[in-house]
Amino acid sequence: MAIDGSATTIEVTPEAATKLQELRADDPKRAFLRLYVSGRSCCSFMYGLAFDENADETDAVTNAAGLKVAIDAQSLPYCDGAKVEWVDGPEGTGFLVRNASLGGSCACGG
Repeated sequence: MAIDGSATTIEVTPEAATKLQELRADDPKRAFLRLYVSGRSCCSFMYGLAFDENADETDAVTNAAGLKVAIDAQSLPYCDGAKVEWVDGPEGTGFLVRNASLGGSCACGG
């Protein structure tokens, strides 16, 4: 059984929620949205999103915009306060995860 992640704050914007619901509608195995940290650049964390059929025992599970969000134990401290957005602009279209609660520190000024 997964860990209760209700103390974790994840925001999914309405536009992102709509796109995510569309993506998971055609596959019942997409029960959970998995949010994870895939690395770190010099000034911020790199986040990833994926669908998963199950949450692991060590995952924290929370709800955001009608989605069950699973976060692994290693990523959890860096995902609290994250905001999942859908962007459609000149630089591209897709999901973007930001976390203003984690201050970046970079010698390059990023």
